[in-house]
Amino acid sequence: MFSHVGWSELVLLAVVGLVIFGPDRLPKAAADAVRALRELRAMARGAAADLKAELGPEMADLDLASLHPRRLVASVLDDDGPAPAKPTGRAQVMTPALAPGQPAPYDADAT
Repeated sequence: MFSHVGWSELVLLAVVGLVIFGPDRLPKAAADAVRALRELRAMARGAAADLKAELGPEMADLDLASLHPRRLVASVLDDDGPAPAKPTGRAQVMTPALAPGQPAPYDADAT
């Protein structure tokens, strides 16, 4: 969870929390923050379970973690095959490669 936060940042956060809350209220504020984080995680797990239940049995094997943008990009970059074609909403005409010195085809309707 804190893989991108170093020790210096954690110490800085502790000092700032000590200044803001004081030494008496800092432990209670930290405990409240941990409790809120646990509740948020439980709510997220419950929402994911509800979503899977509502989608039905055909989506029972849906892995919501694989839909995270970082994982999607990583799966595309790690793939050794060709990149998937981006859908444009219109039919694409594949033309053969041009020979050296051959002029490119001109489409008056496209300009």
